Amino acid sequence: MGAAAAERAVKCKLAERNWRLVLTCGFAGGLSPDLPAEKVVFDADENFPLRLALTSAGAVPARFHCAERVAVTAREKAALRERTGAEVVEMESGVIRRLCRERGIPSATVRVISDAAHEDLPLDFNALMQADGRLNVARLALAVLSRPQKIPALMALGRRSKAAAARLASVLETVLRG
Repeated sequence: MGAAAAERAVKCKLAERNWRLVLTCGFAGGLSPDLPAEKVVFDADENFPLRLALTSAGAVPARFHCAERVAVTAREKAALRERTGAEVVEMESGVIRRLCRERGIPSATVRVISDAAHEDLPLDFNALMQADGRLNVARLALAVLSRPQKIPALMALGRRSKAAAARLASVLETVLRG
């Protein structure tokens, strides 16, 4: 997770071959109260060839904010919306889209809302991250063991994330097959 990890992962891949387009896909947090969990949203370059296919498949255009940390609480999300005007927050696409623009590659961010604007996440995932952007499993286990009352909320988030991922996959399949 995060811009630095995304930049490391993508920079060499973009140099490996001549890409016709790039999609940066995954989860996002909702900042707008109008965007429910499982809604697929996107932002695309003007010349992005799949723009119409995305809207036809049910994705809606949205303003994204690429953050340096996970927005954990509804209060944080409201403050981000107020400060940035964005409708959605995620952590990687900004750097990926910049790298694509620098190389003249049309790109789009396609994300699915995993947690709506009014929802708090059950844990502060920022405290569970390693410096390289990966989740520290030992810290996660310790956090869960020290707060077992959070287990039902974590399980619910897992179920919602699974349903959101299936919705994103369905939209992407429709777009890419068409």
